[in-house]
Amino acid sequence: MPKNETQTQWQDRMALEVLEVTRSELYLHLRFLSLAIGGLAPTPSAQVRGMGTDGLRLLAEPERLIRVFPKNPVLLNREYLHQLLHCIFRHPFFIADHDRPLWSLACDIAAEWSIDQLDLPCVRRIAGWVRTETYRRLGEVLPAMAAEPIYRRLEEAHLDEKQLLMLQKEFRADDHRFWPKPSDQSPQARQAADQWKNLSQQMQTELETRQKDPGQGGEALAMQVKAANRSRRTYRDFLRRFAVLREELKADPDSFDLGFYAYGLSLYGNLPLIEPLESRETIKIEEFVIVVDTSLSCSGELVKNFLRETYGILRQSESFFRRTNIRILQCDDRVRTDQKITDMDQLAAYMEAFQLVGGGGTDFRPAFRYVDELIRAGEFHHLKGLLYFTDGLGRFPARRPAYDAAFLFLGSQYEDADLPPWAMKLVLDEREFLPKAGSAKR
Repeated sequence: MPKNETQTQWQDRMALEVLEVTRSELYLHLRFLSLAIGGLAPTPSAQVRGMGTDGLRLLAEPERLIRVFPKNPVLLNREYLHQLLHCIFRHPFFIADHDRPLWSLACDIAAEWSIDQLDLPCVRRIAGWVRTETYRRLGEVLPAMAAEPIYRRLEEAHLDEKQLLMLQKEFRADDHRFWPKPSDQSPQARQAADQWKNLSQQMQTELETRQKDPGQGGEALAMQVKAANRSRRTYRDFLRRFAVLREELKADPDSFDLGFYAYGLSLYGNLPLIEPLESRETIKIEEFVIVVDTSLSCSGELVKNFLRETYGILRQSESFFRRTNIRILQCDDRVRTDQKITDMDQLAAYMEAFQLVGGGGTDFRPAFRYVDELIRAGEFHHLKGLLYFTDGLGRFPARRPAYDAAFLFLGSQYEDADLPPWAMKLVLDEREFLPKAGSAKR
C-alpha cells in the first residue's frame, strides 16, 4: 500500500483491478457482449450489497470483491454478467406498475436462466433442485424465458411467503435498489434507458447475423434479447411520444419552499410569505388517435385484448389530462366507426360495450385521410400522434402525415412489413395479449 493511500482508497483500487479481470474474462469468452461490457462503468461502492447497477454504472462492494475473488472468481463472473443481462434485457427500465419484488424475481430468473444456458466454465455452476425444477415448470408453459412472461406466470401462481423467499434466495444475485424508479424522468435515467435500448437492438442484430457457436448459448440469448425488444412493455414508451407539455390546475409541491411558509407564520401569526402554486406544468397525453384494423386478417379477440391493455395504461391518472381528446377509429378498407373520448368515464363505457365492426381488406390510407379531414375541421388542435394496431398487410400512405404515426404489429410473421421510412414500428407478441388463465373478462 502506498504511503499516502488510505485503507478505503486501497480497497477501491484493488476492487477496480478485480472488476477489470472479470470484464476481461467475460470479453474473452463472450465476444458478442463487447458493446454491452463497455456500457457499464465499473464503480466501487460501499453503498451496494454485492453488485448492482443504475443502468450507467456497475456498482460493486469493494471489501466483498477482494474477499471473494481469490476463492470463487466464477461467482463474480456470473454476477457481473447478471448485471449486463439485466441491462441488455432492459429489466431496470420496465418496472412500471408491476409488483416490484415479483418483478425483481422474474428478472433474476430470466438472467440466471440465460447464464445457465451458456455452458461455459467461466460462469458454470451446479444447478440444484429448486433451480432445475423452476426452469422445468416455467419451460412447460412459456414460449420464451423472458421477464415479462415469467412475471405473469409468477403472478398467476399466487406464491405464498415461503415459496417467494425460496425462489428469491435461489435466484437473487444482485442489488436492485439502484434501478431507476418508474417516475424517474431525470436526464441520467433517460440516458441509461436510451443507451440500453440502442445496445440491445445492436446486440440483437449481431446475434442474428453472426455465426453462433451452439455450445455458447447464443441462440438462447438471441431469443431473450428479441423478446425484450418486441415486448408490450415498450408500448408505454410509444404513448409517451404523443404527450405534450401543458399547464394543469394542480398544486405544485416541488415549487413550494416550506421554510418561507413557516417563517411567515412565525413572524405574522397566520400570514405565510409563500403558498404552493395552484398550477403546474406536466407532460401528458392531450390529443391522440387509435386506429384498429378490423380486417379479416386480424383476430377479434386479440383486438379486444389490445384495447383492454390500452385502457389499462390510459386510465392511470398520470397518463393524460383530465379533459382530453382521443378518437378511436375502426377501419378495414374504409373507416367504419369513430368514437370520441374526452374523459375516462367515456373510455370505460366504450370498453364495456365494444363491438368489432368491419371485416373487409386492409388499407391504411382511409384512416389517415379521415384524420386529416378532422384536423381541417378543427377537431384537433395539438394532435401529436396516431397509433395503428394491425397485422401490417395493407397499403400505406405515400406521404408522411403532419403527426407521428406508429404501427403496432402482432406476431413475428409481420416483422418484415414494408413500412415507409416515416412510420414507427413495434412488434408485439400476440401471446402476451391472450387472457390470463382463470381471469374474468372485463
